[in-house]
Amino acid sequence: MSFSSRTSRPSPARGRRRALSAALLLPLLIGLAGCGSEDNGSDAADGAGGSGGGGGDQPEVTLTVLAAASLTDVFEAAGAEYEAANPGTTVRFSFAGSQELVAQLNGGAPGDVLVTADTQTMEGVAELTGEPEVIARNELTIVTPPDNPAGVTGLADLADPGLRLVLAAPEVPAGRYGQEILAAENIDAEPDSLEVNVRSVLGKVQLGEADAGLVYVTDAAVAGDEVAVVPIPEDQNVTAFYPAATLNDAANLAAAEDFVAWLTGVTAQELLGAAGFLAP
Repeated sequence: MSFSSRTSRPSPARGRRRALSAALLLPLLIGLAGCGSEDNGSDAADGAGGSGGGGGDQPEVTLTVLAAASLTDVFEAAGAEYEAANPGTTVRFSFAGSQELVAQLNGGAPGDVLVTADTQTMEGVAELTGEPEVIARNELTIVTPPDNPAGVTGLADLADPGLRLVLAAPEVPAGRYGQEILAAENIDAEPDSLEVNVRSVLGKVQLGEADAGLVYVTDAAVAGDEVAVVPIPEDQNVTAFYPAATLNDAANLAAAEDFVAWLTGVTAQELLGAAGFLAP
């Protein structure tokens, strides 16, 4: 019984040693716990930063631009430049004759920016847009198939009744400009075809379906050696103005305003100039 009693009760010396060990161990355990807590906090912070890192990114914006058909090539290049300078922004274009663009708007088509090939069309939808700004100018020229089968040398030849002539329709800016030029020179030209936009005029000449057509200088430049060019003298030509404006119902008005302003800046103006457009 006495032996059992001694073995069940620790000696004072052993108790002191255990207490001392616990006292020495406690700070170490607390320190390790603190380190683990800091690591977990750091991991949590990194995780939040990773998932929220996109918070500093630009919001995704899709900008819809309704633009005159003659701007097709240069605006596609301009759109790519604008997207590169504005991460998160996608520029989508709808190209057509200016009168077609207006019809689209009147039919409820969505859009953020409108760019026409004349001020008259833009003025006709003033209640739908902000203040327009001219971004470029252009002029007309005569184009024929590369071998110029009808021997066209100037505007007067367009009155030849045997000439297969194609023009843009009168309601199209290019067609209206063409009529203005012909009327000023008293040239009675009877077109075989009236097209809905200037690119359709160019296409018929490229395909050899017409002997001559009136298009913008920039359209002729796009066609390259697929057409021959017969310049119109400066004193017989007219100047086309290209205004751009934001649309009042724009889904992205701030982006639309920025894009219109960008079109008058150095990068866009260099692109327009390289494509043959004249400065505003």
